[in-house]
Amino acid sequence: MTKRTFYAHSSSPSYSRRRFLGTAGKSAALTSWGIFGGFLEVILGESLGQKLTTSAAADIQSETLPKPDMIVHSENPFNGEFPPHLLRDPVTPIARHFVRNNGDIPERAKRKDLNGWRLTVDGAVGRNLSLSMDDLLRLPQVSLRVVLECAGNGRSLFEPKVGGTPWNRGAVGCSEWTGIRLRDVLNHAGLKPQAVYLGNYGEDSPPESGEAFSRGIPIEKAMDEHTLIAFKMNGQDLPAAHGFPARLIVPGWIGSAMQKWLNRIWVRERVHDSEKMSGYSYRVSSYPAVPGNTPAKQDMEIATSWIVKSLITTPQPGVAVKSTSPVNVGGHAWAGENKVDKLYVSDDYGVSWREARLQSPMNRYAWYTWESELSFENRGYYEIWARAFDDRGDAQPFRQPWNPKGYLGNVIHRVPVLVDSKG
Repeated sequence: MTKRTFYAHSSSPSYSRRRFLGTAGKSAALTSWGIFGGFLEVILGESLGQKLTTSAAADIQSETLPKPDMIVHSENPFNGEFPPHLLRDPVTPIARHFVRNNGDIPERAKRKDLNGWRLTVDGAVGRNLSLSMDDLLRLPQVSLRVVLECAGNGRSLFEPKVGGTPWNRGAVGCSEWTGIRLRDVLNHAGLKPQAVYLGNYGEDSPPESGEAFSRGIPIEKAMDEHTLIAFKMNGQDLPAAHGFPARLIVPGWIGSAMQKWLNRIWVRERVHDSEKMSGYSYRVSSYPAVPGNTPAKQDMEIATSWIVKSLITTPQPGVAVKSTSPVNVGGHAWAGENKVDKLYVSDDYGVSWREARLQSPMNRYAWYTWESELSFENRGYYEIWARAFDDRGDAQPFRQPWNPKGYLGNVIHRVPVLVDSKG
């Protein structure tokens, strides 16, 4: 079997069936942030009753939820993220990747059981397909580092406040995904001329009311060479919480487009109209909305690609530093379908800016890493700001534009530090 990669990759195409042993845990214990407590609750969107500790950023073999040091927003369905200072790795370990679920994790995924699993492709195709994992593994494989970010990441920073999971900034990661190109499967099925959209489905059960979670993407994005059906994450079989046995990876787009526990692709002659594609679900206003005023449903449009954004991972918020020593500052930046062009940092509330060193990503759709040094001449309270620009000239805003569901938040990241006096 031919295997192609965008860069050196050594994982085997074999597909193991390890048992799922983890069980859901409880949220972390209380901690205190001292004098920075009130400020950090605003900047980080974190309750002071949630534990934030540092540990080695290494992939874990168990699949227990919550993951160590995770900020848990809900246990059923499970949703959790990590504080930005634990997301320093160029490739996000499984142990540090956020989890976003709309329903229960399927029992098949928990058991790592492929018996009876098939991927169905039907609708506006020349022939319907029913594919096993062995069938998929016969197609050429690729590996890509891809930023995966929940559409609601940063929701807690919106003013006025909006409903939904109160993500701070940590519902994002850039792991390595291995799989096959979605277009190879669609070409095998044979798209009819009237095919315009996909409706994608997974094995997760629906919530108590409503239909099973289903989203879709346009045919043009489905046929892009970077859009994958993935079955490995960082060289390991997909963990249960991340979509075993297969999921979509739709680079540059919001995470809800990347259907987990994939078992059906419905090729449609119209835009997919599932519950989670309609109304206000994963939609933003087609015009700048008055903060706090919800536009009419007909004025909402489907959220697709992310916009330019950055994250400060170093230093940790609230850290005390000496005015005699330079402070290392760094993090990541990404821009959806566009490229990151520049990254600037400020330590004086945006009065002056310094351009950071920007490192190009390993492949398109991976995040950029950036770094800089700042020096402080006097003691006191400071904020480090980061602001990214893309290759179209668009930049992160100083104030977050409002929408009723808190999607696509990309306001500049601010991290507080306390500078001690010299000597």
